[in-house]
Parts: sequence; C-alpha cells; structure tokens
Amino acid sequence: MRLNTELQRFGLCWLAVVALVPVAVAADDRSGRGLYERRCATCHGMHGEGSREHYPQALEGERSTDELARFIATSMPPDEPGAYEGEDARAVAAYIHQAFYSPQARATRERPRIDLARLTARQHANVIADLMVAFYGSSAGEKQFGLRGNYATINANGDGKQVFSRIDPEVRFDFGVSSPSPEQIDPAEFAISWTGSVAVPATGDYEFIVRSPNSVRLYVNDRKTPLVDAWVKSGEQTEYRGMVRLLGGRDYLLQLHFTKAGQGGKKPENLRSQIAPAAISLAWKPPGQSEETIPACRLSPQEVRETLLLQTSFPPDDRSTGFERGTAVSPEWEQATTAAAVEAATYVRERLGDFCGVIEPNREHESTLRDFCARFTERAFRRPLTPELRAMYVDRQFERAPDAGIAVERAILMTLKSPRFLYVNAAATRADAYDVAAALSFALWDSLPDDALLAAAAAGQLATREQVAGQAERMMSDPRVTAKLREFVLAWLKIDRHHELRKEPTLFPNFNPAIEADLRTSLELFLEEVLSGERADFRTLLLADAVYLNGRLAPLYGADMPRDEPFRKVVLDSGERAGVLTHPYLMATLASESTSSPIRRGVLLARGVLARVLRPPPDAVTPIPAALHPDLTTRERTALQTADHACQSCHALINPLGYPLERFDAIGRFRTTENGRVIDAAGSYLSRSGKVVTFDGARQLSEFLAGSDEVHDAIVEKLFYYVVKQPVRAFGSDVLPALRHKFVASEFNMRRLMVEIAALAAFERPAQSPFPVGQKGKE
Repeated sequence: MRLNTELQRFGLCWLAVVALVPVAVAADDRSGRGLYERRCATCHGMHGEGSREHYPQALEGERSTDELARFIATSMPPDEPGAYEGEDARAVAAYIHQAFYSPQARATRERPRIDLARLTARQHANVIADLMVAFYGSSAGEKQFGLRGNYATINANGDGKQVFSRIDPEVRFDFGVSSPSPEQIDPAEFAISWTGSVAVPATGDYEFIVRSPNSVRLYVNDRKTPLVDAWVKSGEQTEYRGMVRLLGGRDYLLQLHFTKAGQGGKKPENLRSQIAPAAISLAWKPPGQSEETIPACRLSPQEVRETLLLQTSFPPDDRSTGFERGTAVSPEWEQATTAAAVEAATYVRERLGDFCGVIEPNREHESTLRDFCARFTERAFRRPLTPELRAMYVDRQFERAPDAGIAVERAILMTLKSPRFLYVNAAATRADAYDVAAALSFALWDSLPDDALLAAAAAGQLATREQVAGQAERMMSDPRVTAKLREFVLAWLKIDRHHELRKEPTLFPNFNPAIEADLRTSLELFLEEVLSGERADFRTLLLADAVYLNGRLAPLYGADMPRDEPFRKVVLDSGERAGVLTHPYLMATLASESTSSPIRRGVLLARGVLARVLRPPPDAVTPIPAALHPDLTTRERTALQTADHACQSCHALINPLGYPLERFDAIGRFRTTENGRVIDAAGSYLSRSGKVVTFDGARQLSEFLAGSDEVHDAIVEKLFYYVVKQPVRAFGSDVLPALRHKFVASEFNMRRLMVEIAALAAFERPAQSPFPVGQKGKE
C-alpha cells in the first residue's frame, strides 16, 4: 500500500514535469500554435502559465492581436529579436490571444466565481449606525435649509425667555453692541439656540469651528457632551475647534448655544458704548477641503436622533483590485468585530429607554425587552426570525442571564458576531425576497434595507426584475447613493485617500496647504454638481470646460475675481480644460514636486480610464532630475528615461497617453512653453481593435476617451465591482456588453447605470465560492 502511494506520488510529479515540457512539433509547422510551442512555451509555459526559471508571470493581458503581433515582431524571443516575420508574428499573436491571453479567453477557460463576502469596514460602520436609526426613527417634514434659531432675552434672574424663532440659512452674525432685534431683545443680555441637523456629503474627519467673543457650546451627534465647550470664558480666545469623524450621506444632530448674559452688561451710566459686542459664526472644514461657513444646503431645522459612530478601529480591507472588498478574514478582523459588538451592546444598554422605553431593565419588563431584542436581531439579519433562531439568539439569553440587562447585552453580542450579520451574501443561491432586498441595499447604500424595502420583500413584491428595479429607482433619492458614487469616482481617479501635495517653493511660492485645500474643494464641488444631477452624464466628467474657483485660487490660475469671492464656475484657458482629467487638483497630484509627469498621468489613463493591464517595472527607476538636463523638456526627459527596450513594452502605451496633458504644469496651470520652447502635446493610442488614434492636447484626448467603447466598458466594469464588490464576469459573459448597451442608451447616465447594476446583481445570484480566506464557515 505504501509502495502504491509512493508510485502515485511519483507519477503525479512526473506528469507535472511532463506538462511543463513543450510537446514536440514538426519543424515546418508554421501555425500559430506550432510556432508558439516550438519557440515560446519553454519560457511562457504550454498554456501561458509561465515558468519559474524564465518568466514566472502568467501570459495574460488586454493588448489587441495587432499590438501583440507588433511587439512579438520587434522584441521576441529575447535572445533573437525579430526572428518572427510579419505573418509568423501575427499567427503567434492570434493563437496566444485566443488561447489564453485575452480576458475572453480566460473567462472561457475559467469563469470567475462570486466570493462569499463579509462586511467591509465601511459597510460595518454603516450597518451599525442604521441599526440604531431604525429604532430611533427619522425626522419627517418638508425639507428646509438652515437651522432653527430660538432668540431669547435674559431676565434679572438669569433665565431666558424666548422672544421669537426663525430659520437662519447660516450662522454668521456680527451684532456689534446691538441685538438681533433691539425693539424686542436687550442688547446687553440675550441668548440664541440654533437647533437642527447637518448633512455630511462624505465619510471622514470634520473640523467644526466656532468663532465668538461670547459664551458658546456646540453639540454634534451628541446631546450630552459638547464638541466645543466655551461656556465659561477665559482670556481673550474667540476661536474654538472640534474634530469628529462622520459617515457620508447622513444627517447628524447639531445644536449651537450662544449667550451674552453677564458679559459687559449695563453699567450705571447705561451707556451703549460700554456694552460689549456680540458676534458668532459656525464654519467647518470637511475632509481634505478648505474651511467655509457651513452653507444652508447642508443644514436643516429638522432635528434627528444621535447616530452610533463606532470608535473601534478595523484593519484595512483588501484593495488589490483597486476597490475595497471583504473577502479575507484575519484574527485582527475577528477581534475588531468583537470589540465593535461590545461597543454597540454597551451603547444600547445605556440607552434602552430611547430604544424601547425601559429605563431600568428588570424581569417585569422581560416581555418588552425580548421583543426589542427579537426586532433588533431581525433587522441585523435582514429577515424575519424563525422560531429556532429566536430561541437561539433571544430567548436562551434571557433564560440563562442573571438579569434582564445582561440578557439584552448578550443577545446583541450574539447577533453582531453571527455570520448571518457579518456576511452579506451567505446564501448559496437567491433563496428568497429578503436576499434580494439585502443585496439591493448593500449595492446602493452599503447598508441595511429600509422599512419600505423589507415591506416589499414581505409582500412578495421583489419577484421580478422590474419590481427590483423599481425599488432601486426609489432608493436613488437617498443621499447615500450620491456619496457612494462620489467615492467611486475618487477611487477611480486614485485620489480617494488624501495625500499632502508638496511643491518646490522656489518654483511655486504661492502653492500652500490653503491652496491645496481649495483645489480639493473645487474638485468636490464639480463632482457633486455632475453626480447629484438627474443626468449624471459620465461624458461631462471628461469634457466640462469650467472649473470652480474662489478668490484665493483665481490669481494663481489666471482668473479675475475679488479676493473674498466664494467658489463659482469659471471657464479657463480658452477651452483647453477637459473635466476631471485636467482639473488642477488631479494635475497637481499626478506630478512631481517640480515638474509635470507624463508617466504618472499616462498610467492613470492606461490603467484606470482604459483598464489596460500594466505589469510592474522590472527594476525600480529613479526619474531623471530636471537639473541634470536643464535644456530638455519634461517630455524629452521622459522619452530618454524610458527608451530602453525593456521599458517600451509598457511605456509605448503610457507615454503617448500622458504627453497630451503636458500643457498643464506641476500645479495644474495651463502653459504653452517650457524652458522657452513650445510644448509638444501630441499623443496617440493603439486601440484593442488595432486602430491608431492620434490627438494633440488634453481636449482632443478627452473627446476620444469620452466616446471610446473601451472606456465605456471599463467604467461599467469598475462601477459594477465597486457597487457589488464582485466581478461582473461572474454573472455571465453577456452581462458586461448588455450593461454597456444600456449605459449608452441612457446617454451615459451614471445614476441610471447604478440602478441597472444593483437590480441585476440583486436579482441574479450565480454560484459562489464556499468561504472567504481563513473562514471555517461555522455559526
């Protein structure tokens, strides 16, 4: 038996070795397969899988047959470049492309599968927040902008008496030695309380700034602990700041209290000149942006409840595909989910009165508490509980816990650590309408289904593709959709993470952190304009000729505006600008400290916009400093640095895409000359179909990209992955072309594309891999 085992092992090893040895082919076989097996397979493997000794990477990519043929004719094999003549090169290229190289060939050999996915860190935070909101409820009423200001006078006892209430679009007042209403309110002593909520467009750290010489308190998403507390004045300080991390696409409680009581009141002479001045303003600094007075469009007089924002830190999610996904499980992630569950359970236990009306839990309230826990678990699991699940997650905890309060905490802990909560697609196939509802809500909101979606599932109204699409249409009005679409575009452009832009001060003396923040704000305003509108035209992202500028940016970018003018759209540089690709923030990001960078810009266009595969460079290469060749332009230095034969396999694609952006310098200013010489902004692209496209300058480049089928395919495929967190080809080979067709038919409406993607992914559930990496699949 042992001998047989050894023979089997030997036989398997021998077969593995044989499989790597090229099969003997006739010397006169001029077919593509024959030429490949005779001259290429030793290095690249019989099926393009690579070989450990010569070329370890798999032979796969996005080049067209023509591109492959051209490369093979000039560069292959490495020890005898040019050995393949024209027809031979094309025959080999055609065989490689059809057998294993192209995405279609790979999809034919092995169709991607859907991975079982856990909640990403972002999704986990969203779900916990929405679990709490589901029990608090949300405010209703007609949408208004601004905060409700309650104006009061102070009596002799120091008590306030409200005089009037009004909606203030923003908080920015300088009352001087007067009052908001001198006829009604004493200028010496008065108070104002602004209440309502603030809408947050993006996830990140928000700095709130209150300026006042008087006493103030600011509360953000917390009724008990102020974010800014300057109620007791000390010294001459008039500016106060507080930082808080908020989730995008949501409204948060905001209260600002102001009082002038006891500060420079009436003197015996009762002279107005001896009354202390009163002033107050409320500003913020969104993540990566410049400071501004919080605008009316972000404020609402409607009050909302507090939202649980987890303080637990989660390990970074996998971003190897370019976008976050939750397909791997680590001990660190397990620990984080446990800590988050404890945090949430403690939060609920301390606020049971708000959640279910029980302030002091005891056995008298057991029935109410059990019902609350059952509803909590149902919401967390995104479906009604079976009797068995209710017994496991709720009833058993009350039977075993020493008191009702501990039973509640245990029930919540068990719920939030269950795979039914932590995994978003645990069913192997689409089991029922609740799976559809959950898939739809995670696609569009990265969170739980709302009441309307759960009601539709219960009523059997998610049984057809049309019904699912109808719910998706309804859900698109939620601000979380725009927030998610905005985050996608930032990730697509590789600027979703904030990096400090350092520029050489001797070359760009006016570029400073304030300018950088203004540029980021300018880009954010443009994205919000395009993505929140009904048309949401993808082409506008690439073709818009206007840039948002304010008075601080204007002189740097050649616009004539007053120094204190707020952001507005300005057409710059005689129409040379072309949407996000020439936005000063992106141009400055894709540049060095002192010069532009055709390579960085070309890589973004090749990899991100056109979805071409670029292999890592064989060696780390330091860019040639401009000082070494002061007489050369940036284009000439780039060509010199990448002229090596090994570099050209990628840079023949990268450089001609980056060159058309050379009329924009290292901080995104338009220019026509460099080193006293006219800039050459000509570029080209060899498409997958084999057609060579040429363009001169950014405008022609963007016009080509906006109309390119390759770009349309790429944006559909990338948005699908971002929305669903699964590869589009796992849903079938016909899905990508069908979605692109609908995208074009909708006049490139990105919001409409999200509806189509979410509805398809929710309604169709192909087979999936059994468990993510590291997960054993146990309840």
